[in-house]
Amino acid sequence: MQLHFNAIAEDEPGEKWSAFFEKHWPAYHKWFLSEGDAARPSYLESRRMLRQYVPELVPTYERLLNLAGGGDQQARLLSLYRPPPYIAGCSQAVWPDRHESVLVRNYDYSPRLCEGSLLMTRWNDKRVIAMGDCLWGVLDGMNDDGLSVSLSFGGRKVVGYGFGVPLILRYVLEFCDSTEQAVEVLTHIPTHMSYNVTLLDKHGQFQTAFLSPDRAPVIRKIPVATNHQGRIEWVRHANATSSLEREQFLSCRLADTEETEKGFIKSFLSPPLYSTEYDRGFGTVYTSVYRPAKGQMELRWPGTTWQHSFDNFEEGRRIIRYPSKLKVLA
Repeated sequence: MQLHFNAIAEDEPGEKWSAFFEKHWPAYHKWFLSEGDAARPSYLESRRMLRQYVPELVPTYERLLNLAGGGDQQARLLSLYRPPPYIAGCSQAVWPDRHESVLVRNYDYSPRLCEGSLLMTRWNDKRVIAMGDCLWGVLDGMNDDGLSVSLSFGGRKVVGYGFGVPLILRYVLEFCDSTEQAVEVLTHIPTHMSYNVTLLDKHGQFQTAFLSPDRAPVIRKIPVATNHQGRIEWVRHANATSSLEREQFLSCRLADTEETEKGFIKSFLSPPLYSTEYDRGFGTVYTSVYRPAKGQMELRWPGTTWQHSFDNFEEGRRIIRYPSKLKVLA
């Protein structure tokens, strides 16, 4: 099994994003209709919720929708309001340092379902570099004000009324300057499922937000998040993904006075953090490392590193192969 990772730089939505949309729309369209068209909210409801909770993002939404053809289903999917449920793994942690803190994360998912996009944009004055999901959402990323963010699944089955978290993280990077501002935003935008969002800014300030559709957000100054929110609620998922073991491993590494930043980052490429459970949908698809104070990031795989920054962003493609019994991706 292999996945093509594509790095794309385009300040304003244009030909590159349009081509990107055309490539991925068929798969996302199928996903959008996976529970039937009637299960998804109407265009009017979706647009109303965008205007209520993320009004500053609406002009960008409209530009992208125009490029996507302006159809009803394109509009409803791009709103990312009450999308079909989806579940991932993921480990994320902040390496705290008084000179330069670093945000590191593993994205654990199926390579067959990952779009593999790294976009550098300037849609709303800020430059943003982000790993993408749902055509314009964010899995992890940073902006040129020195704010970085990543998400992990929160380990709860409940699905409610709210936005897909990739859109929420897009909003955070487009309009927030600091961890403090981002926390304020995260406490006011509803999410449709439970997610853990870790934030780090250029001043070294970090927080983790435990978001859920059925209870108030919980904000904690902790540097580690895996796939549960304090206590284990979905035991089967936690056991299958070793959520508690990964959390304890990261906490121990951070508490080790002999640990180094280099060693800490390297540990994400080995068990128990690095997973090869690709056929089960939660193998490690990539490791990302963010240095928001320098505006630098890198994608890592065993034996391969791809570096990017706001001053030196390398457009292009990397082909990553994963061990699997499933068919090779086209």
